Amino acid sequence: MDLTTIIGILTGVLALFFGFILEGGSPGSLFHGTAALIVFGGTLGAVAASFSTADLKRVPKWLRIAFSRNDSGVTHTFAQLIHFAERARKEGLLSLEQDVAYVEDKFTRKGLQLVIDGTDPEITRSILESHITVLEKRHRVGIHLFEAAGGFSPTMGIIGTVLGLVHVLGNMANPDQLSGAIAAAFIATLYGVSAANLIWLPIANKLKQKDRAEVQAMEMTLDGILSIQAGENPTILKEKLNTHLDGGLQTIPQKGAGYPGRVKTPNQARSMPNIAK
Repeated sequence: MDLTTIIGILTGVLALFFGFILEGGSPGSLFHGTAALIVFGGTLGAVAASFSTADLKRVPKWLRIAFSRNDSGVTHTFAQLIHFAERARKEGLLSLEQDVAYVEDKFTRKGLQLVIDGTDPEITRSILESHITVLEKRHRVGIHLFEAAGGFSPTMGIIGTVLGLVHVLGNMANPDQLSGAIAAAFIATLYGVSAANLIWLPIANKLKQKDRAEVQAMEMTLDGILSIQAGENPTILKEKLNTHLDGGLQTIPQKGAGYPGRVKTPNQARSMPNIAK
């Protein structure tokens, strides 16, 4: 699980809850089923009306991405590309054919296969760039969906409050209950604004961050694949790929027992049936 997402949302919710209590509020007054139905049901309906069925079916996957730790593997990609560059330099591009089937990342595997097949470098670049563009477009839909939810939610909260006030003003026979009813009506606004700023928009921002990390890894792979195809010196490739790394990722693992760029042999891969998926 991605603890930053979970801890961040919980911290925000608990801060609001305990802040309300410290101001003398009653915890029970924060829970209002009708307001929750209007805000969350209305937001769900507005989002469903704004996106296609295919997009809505991907919501669980996007939520899983936002709440799960999914490292882009930039340092692993770096070391792996250097490994392939060194091997291609010594043994030729065709020597990579025995390893390509055991590369986990589909994008890297596709690029290496294009190189091994002797594809023109410009065509290789075009194909891989198209993959990156399609990925970004697919991610952008998920980001826009949660941003839309963040926009609809406060509006649904206001609608809920207006409906509550209409009900209150239509039943003014008992003035003693008037203040409590008005306070309950504003719970919908609280739900709408809180959900937007503590759930929907943070999830959209987390998806943006993970999209940037994945695209960064793919762009590094693209540069690496083209350099390997051009037969560049691994040392030069290392400097080129280093420009893709963030400041916190400048320390690259060296070759050894835990060298992440090492490609599993066929015998090792057979013990891990999912390695070539």
